[in-house]
Amino acid sequence: MSALQVELTHLFISSGHNYFGRHGKGSKDYEIRACDELELVAGRGVLKDRFYDYEEDYKGQITLFDHAVYERVRARFKLPDLEPSAFRRNVVVKGADLNELIGKKFTLGRVELSGSQEAKPCYWMDEACAPGVDRFLRGYGGLRCRITTGGILQKGLQSLRQL
Repeated sequence: MSALQVELTHLFISSGHNYFGRHGKGSKDYEIRACDELELVAGRGVLKDRFYDYEEDYKGQITLFDHAVYERVRARFKLPDLEPSAFRRNVVVKGADLNELIGKKFTLGRVELSGSQEAKPCYWMDEACAPGVDRFLRGYGGLRCRITTGGILQKGLQSLRQL
């Protein structure tokens, strides 16, 4: 596959879990911080993010979310002020079908990732965004990846190439 130009519109990290592992305990309120760049460490995750060194060979060392899906949620649920951070994914990507990358290795900029599975939405999306978003996002919750070659990932235009 030839390289595809994509735009990384938003990059995020958070020091803690607002929803993950919180079933029956209520949500938390850890800040999600917007960044201009992320430092990815192979096999470990995004430096300073809540999933960094979460567990060995973790399938969600970094998560990607489709900007077009974000726009569809905003339109469908009439949420013009909804921020991309509400989905709590590390990278928002414009110009790529993330579902096509499940089970595939690819480069994004200078880093190499392996798409492990959909970042399946859950009932917490109804709290984070609006009632019904969980169901609406099924099949489009984003992409969980392992980091196979680390480096710096920057906001802006990047090359995406399947390996």
